[in-house]
Amino acid sequence: MSFRQRPAAKSLPEAAELLGIPASGIVKTLVVKRSDDTYLFALVPGDRAISWPKLRAVVGVNKLRLPEPDLALAATGYERGTIVPVGSTTDWPVFADERIVGEHIAMGAGAHGYSMFVDADDLIAAYAATVADITQETA
Repeated sequence: MSFRQRPAAKSLPEAAELLGIPASGIVKTLVVKRSDDTYLFALVPGDRAISWPKLRAVVGVNKLRLPEPDLALAATGYERGTIVPVGSTTDWPVFADERIVGEHIAMGAGAHGYSMFVDADDLIAAYAATVADITQETA
């Protein structure tokens, strides 16, 4: 695992450009709220989006949603745009899109203007993540 400081980016494509990698090389960590007020992390390649039907099927629930920024902060200790499972205030379950397996990826690092580089397989193993097809092409 390594960290790299970079100028603040206004978007994921801009962050990828600053890092000199394709958008698919950045993995977004999305905190997702369940109806019972628990959460999970979804690891999504930067060029893809969550497929809600696929994620609900893998998790085994009927309702999932992105929480409001204040709830995301309370659930993880991180502001949106900096969320990562590493160092989260709660170890929520991790669901990783199958497309990141075997990849060296960039992620948020808990603070704006920083990126963390990690082998996805190590991250998946460390968090006993469920690996599945949970994404779709970005519209």
